[in-house]
Amino acid sequence: MTTRQEEDFKVVLATLIDDLHKAGTKDAEAMLHVGGIASNLCGQIKARSWSEAKRRMTPADHDLLRREFAEAGTRHHREGRLVQAYAVQALGTSLVAATRSSPEVRQGEQLLDEVIDRALALYRRTRKKSA
Repeated sequence: MTTRQEEDFKVVLATLIDDLHKAGTKDAEAMLHVGGIASNLCGQIKARSWSEAKRRMTPADHDLLRREFAEAGTRHHREGRLVQAYAVQALGTSLVAATRSSPEVRQGEQLLDEVIDRALALYRRTRKKSA
């Protein structure tokens, strides 16, 4: 990745984190989608949290999932499902951040993963109440 691409990614990551903290955490539908997708993946990997699931994934798993998220995000956006596209973007950005080494990105990854883990907990609590 070039220096320019790395700097562009830092902007994307910072913008997403800012948006999640300002609006996303108040948007229950978006957070439930983030949590639901993370929950499905955690179930497949037998992990308790998104952070743990990422640590358990192989590099090949990361690559495959990033590609699947990119395709799904594009499809959701094209078909007008913006909340789903947003959820996939958050998870995909977390995966990309895990491949970077700069201290700023690593710190941003940790913040993003905390939001995703909270969304996962919200999804699980909501699912238990409705069961």
